[in-house]
Amino acid sequence: MPAIQLTVAERKAHRAEAHHLDPVVMVGNDGLTPAVKKEADHALNAHGLIKIRVLGDDREQREAMLQELAEELGAAPIQHIGKLLVLWRPKPAKEKPAAEDRKPGPREFKVIKNSSRGGQRPEVKNVRVLGNQRLTSGGKVKKSKPKQKSVKKRAG
Repeated sequence: MPAIQLTVAERKAHRAEAHHLDPVVMVGNDGLTPAVKKEADHALNAHGLIKIRVLGDDREQREAMLQELAEELGAAPIQHIGKLLVLWRPKPAKEKPAAEDRKPGPREFKVIKNSSRGGQRPEVKNVRVLGNQRLTSGGKVKKSKPKQKSVKKRAG
């Protein structure tokens, strides 16, 4: 997968976002192992923008690691400063499972009760009604009655 090419302004914005991040992947003395690449891929899927700490002292080797990670993971190299590498890749959209058999969730109602004393402001109350509840005309929340079956259907 080729690395993503960003403009200077986009790279600058991602560098500013990454400033407060902590490294989520560590590259040890063994270098870029398949496990490190897999972990970096998972971190990019979860976060989008990640920092990687490299323990080696060779600057050219760290630069090569940054380019290799960017190429293999399809990410954009953002920054290489000291022993930290910053990579960015857009997060994939999460798929929500279609729940066709789900019932509607709680509903919010605004109940307005006039004051018993004249000239007072009416009392306004927000009430949450769950799926198994109903709101009476007086503004009270009651449990719904189960559906009643007809006498004829019960007998048959």
